[in-house]
Amino acid sequence: MSSKTPSRRLFLLGLMALGGCGFAPVYGDDTVLRGQIAFETRDTVPGFRLRERLEQRLGVADAPVYVLRAQITDRRRSLAITTSGENQRFNVVGTVTWVLTHATTGETLADGRHETFTSYAATGSTTATQAAETDATARLSVALADMIVSRLLLLAPDLPR
Repeated sequence: MSSKTPSRRLFLLGLMALGGCGFAPVYGDDTVLRGQIAFETRDTVPGFRLRERLEQRLGVADAPVYVLRAQITDRRRSLAITTSGENQRFNVVGTVTWVLTHATTGETLADGRHETFTSYAATGSTTATQAAETDATARLSVALADMIVSRLLLLAPDLPR
């Protein structure tokens, strides 16, 4: 019991030291970008899901300071093909290109391109395969939106207000 006491004290001392180091949480409600960005995406299902996730993570802007325009594209690739030529698994590869501009000046502040993939099985019925494909596309949009948010949070301290 006495051997655990110093480690607890050191842990608490470390927490107190971190409290005064000047670091601030990136994902707090008071982030610089929360509610500051208007999102523009294509009127497609992946575009809607991308915008939905971005708004979920960064909030909806009433009076936006920035505008983020994002275009998402996806394509399917066969992964597993049986000897009889039937596809059993697909990859959905998605790419998003985005540009962050200042809402009033139109100046480009940042841009990026991210790519990732998800997979789904095509071994069930037609309905099950379609549901799996829809789910994979939704997961792809969420993953790409999270990549954009991660990049924006890193850039946030250097963005003009």
